[in-house]
Amino acid sequence: MKSTYILAIESSCDETAAAVVKDGRTALSNVISSQIALHTLYGGVVPEIASRKHIEHIVPVIQEALKEAKMTLDEMDAVAVTYGPGLVGSLLVGVGAAKAIAYAAKKPLIGVHHIEGHVAANYLSNPELEPPFLCLIVSGGHTHLVMIEDYGSYRILGRTHDDAAGEAYDKVARAIGLGYPGGPKIDRLAKEGNPEAIAFPRAHIEGNPYDFSFSGVKSAVLNYLNTCKMKASAGEPERHADMAHAGEEDYLSYLPEGITQADIAASFQAAVVDVLVTRTVAAAKAEGVRKVALAGGVASNSALRSHMREICEANGLSLYYPEPILCTDNAAMIGSAAYYEYRRGITHDWTLNAVPNLKLGE
Repeated sequence: MKSTYILAIESSCDETAAAVVKDGRTALSNVISSQIALHTLYGGVVPEIASRKHIEHIVPVIQEALKEAKMTLDEMDAVAVTYGPGLVGSLLVGVGAAKAIAYAAKKPLIGVHHIEGHVAANYLSNPELEPPFLCLIVSGGHTHLVMIEDYGSYRILGRTHDDAAGEAYDKVARAIGLGYPGGPKIDRLAKEGNPEAIAFPRAHIEGNPYDFSFSGVKSAVLNYLNTCKMKASAGEPERHADMAHAGEEDYLSYLPEGITQADIAASFQAAVVDVLVTRTVAAAKAEGVRKVALAGGVASNSALRSHMREICEANGLSLYYPEPILCTDNAAMIGSAAYYEYRRGITHDWTLNAVPNLKLGE
C-alpha cells in the first residue's frame, strides 16, 4: 500500500510550526518556532504581536520542515492546516499560507480542528493506540473529557464551565510571582512544596459529574493571598498603607509562618490534578473503556502524569500520552489528524477560513 505524506501547518496561537507526517503515525519532521520568550515580556500572549511574528516565520518554517524530511512539495499528497479554534490573526496566517501552497501545487487542502490535533498527537507517540479510548484534553484554552469512538468520531462527556486548567495555572503563577508561562513554573516549584499545606477547593458541577470548573480554585488562591496580607497588616496602620501599593512580588512577606511559595503551588496543583484524574477515571469506568489518553499542553505536567498513571494502574486502565514536544502546539499532530480526514475523503475548498471559536465536532 502506497504511503501518504502530508505537509501540515499550525499557527493557532504563538507557535509557528510545520511538519511532514507519513501515514498519520510517523513525523518525518516537526519544526516549531516559539514566541514564548517574546510574550514573557508582556506576561502573556499579545495577539497582534503573535500574528506579525507568524508572518515573518511561516515560510522559513515550512521550508525547513520539507528540508528536514528530505522531501519536496511535489511529493506531498495533501496540505493540512489548523483553522480553529485559536487567535484569529494567527490562524489567518497559517490558513492563508496553506491555501496558497495547496492551490499552487495542485494538492488537496485539509482543515484540521486544533483539539483533534492534540488528540492525534497520541498516535505519533503511541503507534499501537487505536480507538475507542477516552481522552482528557487539557491546555491553556481547553479542558475537555472526550470519548474517541473512532477516527473523526467524538462524543464530549465533560468540559470546563469557565477557566481552562492551563488558564488557571497561568493566573495563579502570575499571582504568586512566577510569571509567564505558568504551567511549567508551577509544576517545577510544586515539587518543593507540601501539597497538603492548604486545602484549596475541588469544584463539583450540578448536573454533569464529568464537567469541570477552575475559576473557584483560582479565586481561592487569590483570596488566600489577600487574607494573608490583611491578617499581617492588622493593627499596623503604616504597614497596611504600604501594602495598598504592594505588587504581586511583595506577597511572600505576608505569608503565615511555615507556608512557602512552593506550598501554595503544590496545594493548588494538587487540587487541579485531583479533579482531572478522578473525573477521567470515573468516566472511563462508566463508559467501559480500558484505554485513557492525555492531550494538550498540560498533558506534559509531571504531577498529572504521575497521579493519572497511579490511579489508572490501580483500576486496570492503560494510559497513553504524547512526548512533551507533542503536548505543546505543533504541526505534526495536525498532520496526523489530517491523515485520518484524508483517508475518509474529507477535504476543503478555497473558501476555508479561520474560525477562532470553532467547537469540537464542527
